[in-house]
Amino acid sequence: MDLVSAPSGESSSLKNPVLEVASADVSKAGTATENIAAAKGEVSQSEYETDSDGSGDEWETQSLYEDAIQVLRDEQLREGVPDACTLDEAVAYRKRLHEIGKAAFVEETLGQDTVTAKKLCTAFGILPPAFLDDAPDEAFHPLLAIAISREFSRRPKLPQYNTIDDAVRLLKECKNIVVLTGAGISTSLGIPDFRSKDTGLYSQLAHLGLSDPQEVFDIQVFREDPSIFFSIAKDILPTEKKFSPTHAFIRLLQDKGKLLTNYTQNIDNIEANAGVLPENIVQCHGSFATATCVKCQRKVMGDEIFDEIKKGVIPQCTSCPTIFAEDSGVKRKRNSNGVHRSRKDNDGDSSDDDYEIPTAGVMKPDITFFGEDLPDEFGHRLLHHDRDRVDLVIVIGTSLKVAPVAEVPGVLPRTVPQLYISRTPVSHTEFDIDLLGDCDVVVSELCRRAGWELKHEMIPADEKVEVLPVEGYESRHVFKVVGA
Repeated sequence: MDLVSAPSGESSSLKNPVLEVASADVSKAGTATENIAAAKGEVSQSEYETDSDGSGDEWETQSLYEDAIQVLRDEQLREGVPDACTLDEAVAYRKRLHEIGKAAFVEETLGQDTVTAKKLCTAFGILPPAFLDDAPDEAFHPLLAIAISREFSRRPKLPQYNTIDDAVRLLKECKNIVVLTGAGISTSLGIPDFRSKDTGLYSQLAHLGLSDPQEVFDIQVFREDPSIFFSIAKDILPTEKKFSPTHAFIRLLQDKGKLLTNYTQNIDNIEANAGVLPENIVQCHGSFATATCVKCQRKVMGDEIFDEIKKGVIPQCTSCPTIFAEDSGVKRKRNSNGVHRSRKDNDGDSSDDDYEIPTAGVMKPDITFFGEDLPDEFGHRLLHHDRDRVDLVIVIGTSLKVAPVAEVPGVLPRTVPQLYISRTPVSHTEFDIDLLGDCDVVVSELCRRAGWELKHEMIPADEKVEVLPVEGYESRHVFKVVGA
């Protein structure tokens, strides 16, 4: 199971990308936006190890417009949208942008008056907001800057990979495969994901009285009231040592010596049940595999507190009482701000009423909450181990909405082929081949076609899968079990 948005922190080894501002001097630009190409630049590999310049001005300006952005999908362009580019025009503009760069593209289009900024926004997937309907074209420049920046930094699809046979050939030939996984690989085991309507975990949390269901994984909320997290922890904790066919597929890649790294956003630690070795996994958001006392920092194996979690109670540290007993000679007085001081530091007030009775610390599972840093291993391994070795990327069961994990496909070399396996496609990232359907069904069929034996009790021996093309997409395929 993956978290819905990025944990963050200054000390994370994978920094936020630096903002690079490019500009093109176009004489027709209005006074509000003299340099209309000002936008976030393409993220280079080295920039992931570089802090921002700290000004924040460009990002602050853009974020105001980001709130107004409505996504315009290629399917809509194909059907026709009033005052928008056709899909063919949009594809041509995108191709030209990548060919000549941002500044030259702006000069060639807006600078030569060949197209309006309002219409050009639609080529890059942005539907201009209604409140700008009567505004001059210059008012659309900030939106266009965002759109151009997004498109320019997006990895272009490799045209030589399109078919199922291409996907199978890549599986068989490649030797250093990075697998990026999300909640979709565990849902067949009855573990809920976060976002699905009605069935996702967040849709079931209204009873907790949170302003935002994501707060259940907020570190400040946990510190103030850990009972909120532990009231739902039992629902996402695996109850048995099971694993899905997709977990078995990752193990099969490992057994064949092809698995470079499995970056998992899930916190269920089910990869271990399948036998994926710890040295081959980066648990980007931590996991229930271990837990740490919030007071004394004692660390234990996760299964030591599983019984308490399953009962919905808050697990307490068993070492804290011993520490308190050893320190019993020094009583601590509670200050009004919650900071404690020893009796010997007191100003002479001998009243015992204000003295705290020590309590054991809460055992917090070592998952990465919102507001905590990602493990240092994430950025270090990605940049210094995998980037120069990877020859295939497979993204499975995630909508790639969790930064910075979602940025992994864009950080790896653009010449490396990428496969996407999930129920629905994503539009903000370009993959070479989309393999759509239940993850377990897709991987089992790929293995059959590769001549690999993927053994799992959840895969019927007589299972037959049909693969259907998606109209208008040469590289998008839907997998369905025959008779299902």
